[in-house]
Amino acid sequence: MKYMILLYGSQQDYDAMAGRPGGRPPMSAEQVAAMHAHMGAVHEKLVASGELVDAQGLVAPAHARRVQLDGGVPVVTDGPYPETQEVLAGFTVVDCASLDRAIEIAAQFVDPDAPGEYVDVRPVAEGIEDLDG
Repeated sequence: MKYMILLYGSQQDYDAMAGRPGGRPPMSAEQVAAMHAHMGAVHEKLVASGELVDAQGLVAPAHARRVQLDGGVPVVTDGPYPETQEVLAGFTVVDCASLDRAIEIAAQFVDPDAPGEYVDVRPVAEGIEDLDG
């Protein structure tokens, strides 16, 4: 079964990775490189095991656009959105034997030195019959 692992962040996280001061201390180039190396290593293991379907990081929320309709007319709001601290920062889709295995994989994306950090794991609906879970 396929599972999507949802990774979260904030505009402050993106600012820290870019070395800009803000709510978090800026990250050094070495820290950012280490984070990318870790993510790459996890994904390479998933490629080797045949479990990786797709993985993508998303650009900073400042570049996001929210689209709503008002009387049938699109209304676009630029990000980031002050009412939302956390945003989807990236995702990994795996095809593995069980939810337990998907959770085992997902745990590799959580920084043990970042209290409160988490990822979500959700089964992917491959047909209408899967929508109910």
